[in-house]
Amino acid sequence: MAKNILTRRALLAASGAGTSLNILRSGTLYGEEPKALDKLSVAFIGMGGQIQGHVANILNQGQNVAAFCDVDKRQIDNSKKRHGNKVNKVKEYEDYRELIEKEKSVDAVVIATPDHWHAPICRAAMKAGKHVYCEKPLTHTIKEARELRELTKASKVVTQTGNQGSASSNLRRSMELIAADVFGPIREIHVWHPKHNWPSGGVRPAGSDPVPKGLNWDFWCGTAPVRPFKESIYHPAKWRGWYDFGNGFIGDFCCHSFNLALRSLSLDYPSKISFTGEGLGTETFAKSCSVKYHFSKNKERSHDVALNIYTGGGKDVPPDHAVEAAVKTFGSLPRVGCIFIGDKGMLSSGLWNSQCYIKMNGEEKYIGEGNHDAAKIVPKTIPRSRGHMHEWVDACKGKGKTFADFEHGGHLTEIGLSGIVALKMQKEIQWDGQAMKVKGHPEADVYIGKENRKEWL
Repeated sequence: MAKNILTRRALLAASGAGTSLNILRSGTLYGEEPKALDKLSVAFIGMGGQIQGHVANILNQGQNVAAFCDVDKRQIDNSKKRHGNKVNKVKEYEDYRELIEKEKSVDAVVIATPDHWHAPICRAAMKAGKHVYCEKPLTHTIKEARELRELTKASKVVTQTGNQGSASSNLRRSMELIAADVFGPIREIHVWHPKHNWPSGGVRPAGSDPVPKGLNWDFWCGTAPVRPFKESIYHPAKWRGWYDFGNGFIGDFCCHSFNLALRSLSLDYPSKISFTGEGLGTETFAKSCSVKYHFSKNKERSHDVALNIYTGGGKDVPPDHAVEAAVKTFGSLPRVGCIFIGDKGMLSSGLWNSQCYIKMNGEEKYIGEGNHDAAKIVPKTIPRSRGHMHEWVDACKGKGKTFADFEHGGHLTEIGLSGIVALKMQKEIQWDGQAMKVKGHPEADVYIGKENRKEWL
């Protein structure tokens, strides 16, 4: 089998080392070369729980927090209380379009809305010349991911997908070990997570509840069809289980757990996707499921790869041969995880690909890579990161390059969401990723893109 070896040029390209980046001041998408920034002015859109760490990170880096935007005034108020005097001059907006139009001095935008809002806001910000950090998955549909990938290629703005494990030294170390052929050809990957607390395998409740004061529910639904508001069913935090707004566990974690595989195994698109599960065919993500993405060999990789993802528990767990060493090592099966199985050995990278435990053939247990002889001989070739948000801020200032731009994040999202197409169709599919088509099933197109309400675009 051909070794999966990264060249020095490829490693430098992946890491951004030795490169320079032309940076736009806000206002143009394809304009003249701008000056680098000394201090970044950042606006935040979608003020739920996830974004709070990003606000703190930007503040701790000494950048300017310029504006908060949310269709729920309560979330803005809670954010201002949380960060106190550090944000007492922040501007408040309900409408992201108004923010982008009025805040000409804003250089960059952080987006942490529900998934169905990611693509429209990213697109508007990029076209206005704003640098963008967007939470994962990058988009709600495959078609949106492809559109943002294309826009990224044409744009001079700096982008970063919020799969924070990309900044982990262990992910980068795992890349080096795989490139050095420590594990031999990797043929299987197994990812698992127990059941989430989102709605799953069910239908929407009847009736409606009063819309809380300060929440623009129609705007929250946005591009998705409007439905009656129900307390604690959609907003806050439960939206990901509903297909109109999110894509369940796969949408939540594909950009984390598939990250190392995409970077290291020359994955393009799965050729076939199959699954088992319960609670399929509803408005929500499955009650439980196991989804297998089959990647056929290609010009860079002389063997097939099976990427398996399991959630919900019950029968939907990895096979014994994939996890027995983890049980022996950690005393029980970790609650979440990701394991790579090669011809020479195994790598346990964790759900965020931010761990690096090695077990070679003939060994019973995993050992941390720093203490394993097989890893000690492999040099470090990929620059390490100060942090995912730091990397984005530095790139916005003209220093280096991001590690998870929208081209990478979009590709991850396309792979993950192809599994959602199979689950929605409730059948095994043959996937043409380049064309974004299910072979022989044109009716699948409605799951690859979607018709948006345009009132809030």
